[in-house]
Amino acid sequence: MKNKKAVFITQGAVIAAIYVVLVIVFDYWSFGPIQFRVAEALTILPYFTPAAIPGLFIGCLIANILGGAVIWDIVFGSIATLIGAVGTYLLRKNKWLAPLPPIIANTIIVPWVLKYAYGSEGMIPFFMLTVGGGEIIVCGILGMLLLVLKDLQNGLLAVGGQTAIGRGIFSANGPITIDGECSVENFLIGNLLKHMTEKGGGEA
Repeated sequence: MKNKKAVFITQGAVIAAIYVVLVIVFDYWSFGPIQFRVAEALTILPYFTPAAIPGLFIGCLIANILGGAVIWDIVFGSIATLIGAVGTYLLRKNKWLAPLPPIIANTIIVPWVLKYAYGSEGMIPFFMLTVGGGEIIVCGILGMLLLVLKDLQNGLLAVGGQTAIGRGIFSANGPITIDGECSVENFLIGNLLKHMTEKGGGEA
């Protein structure tokens, strides 16, 4: 029980730290009416672990403070990330929907912060377009890329299409499986060689 709690806290702390670092490194893109906050790609992580929920919230909170954000941005910007993280966790059974909550939460909340907390010139719909567009790129594309890479590592993505001769799954720490079965490659190769031999003998 203590080990699970320690792992949870450690995972959350690491995720928070990575979020803060990404915001600081890409500071120029992380604030303002046109945002491309690379750290938001991490909002896909609740799909893998609930520890990412507090990790993302605390990371966003600290990053906004260090980035010199106004109090309303610190509060509501962090809440938007929290809502997105919780939503991703709730949709974890459907990975293709997992990036949607942070995209929606930030698209709805952040434009109002830009307009009324920072006094940015422009209409709310314009800010929804710019913020939403940035979120689609970082959450919908970069976030999904992280998810796909994780699936590849776990051997959950098939290699080849339905008609591919070499259709199968490569696992990082396991055997090659073909049509869901292990250790059949030798049998298939043997049959192929036998067929080639018979065909060659017939033609001779």
